[in-house]
Amino acid sequence: MVSLEDLKGQILLQDLNDEELGVIAERISSETHPMAKLIFMEGEPTKGIYLIKKGKVEISKSTPDGWKQTLAVFNEGHFFGELSLIEDKKEHGAIATTIDDTELFILKKEDFKALEESHPAIMYKIMKTIARVASRNVHAMNEKLVKLLISY
Repeated sequence: MVSLEDLKGQILLQDLNDEELGVIAERISSETHPMAKLIFMEGEPTKGIYLIKKGKVEISKSTPDGWKQTLAVFNEGHFFGELSLIEDKKEHGAIATTIDDTELFILKKEDFKALEESHPAIMYKIMKTIARVASRNVHAMNEKLVKLLISY
């Protein structure tokens, strides 16, 4: 079982108390990936939501002409893969690759959905955090877009 101390460092779980973290710890697993390892490809089945314990992960997409476009780079404590779960997609819409040797936690799709039924208060807190992070990302993208438009 994953330690509560490790989970306390995760942005996604920052609003959970020790009892709630214990519920998550029972369902979460860990994976270790070397540097430059593909975690998932665009179009592969959605496995779950990933939380970075250690390392860095790049999220990218392939353009129609074959170029790789980096969308984000996430460090320790951050999470990714949540959009596929929230949108109930069967496949990932992007590519995730490690930049460093990386340790991940994964909350599998089935466990995520089961928690919605069995622990709605925990899931409310998790979804609120996802919404807060998404909101920050939208604001950051808006600022970048405005700067690009002004400099054009």
